[in-house]
Amino acid sequence: MNVIFRNLFVVTMLVFTAKASALDPVYTGFFSNEAIKGYDTVAYFTEGKPVKGKADFSTEYEGAKWLFSSEENLMLFKEDPTKYAPQYGGYCAYAVSQGKTASIKPELFTVHEGKLYLNYNKSINDKWIKDKASYIEDADKSWPALLAE
Repeated sequence: MNVIFRNLFVVTMLVFTAKASALDPVYTGFFSNEAIKGYDTVAYFTEGKPVKGKADFSTEYEGAKWLFSSEENLMLFKEDPTKYAPQYGGYCAYAVSQGKTASIKPELFTVHEGKLYLNYNKSINDKWIKDKASYIEDADKSWPALLAE
């Protein structure tokens, strides 16, 4: 009997996850409302690296809570959020280029031509870096219609 309940639970969670993820606010994960898993999106541009944000420096934008490592970065974001927000709603840029969505690891990023792109894992990020212009072109064609699917 336990096997039946366990299998039913797994199937229920898969269905719930698939439906809920389509409704999640862009930039956030399934279990959190923090954009980019709590990392400071401005730091990618100003420091060239991922930096964890702090609750003391936060704002709401596009249904997500954005954390910053400093008051200065918070103010920069508030002045022009679209300049600093990651492309494709914070989903894995490579996945979007393939017509899909996937989670990200904030440590795997590229700033290219003034835009932030995040990726799922190291091998995907390495692949992305080798041909990012082509992948960006494909992702731009997929986004944002991809969310409507």
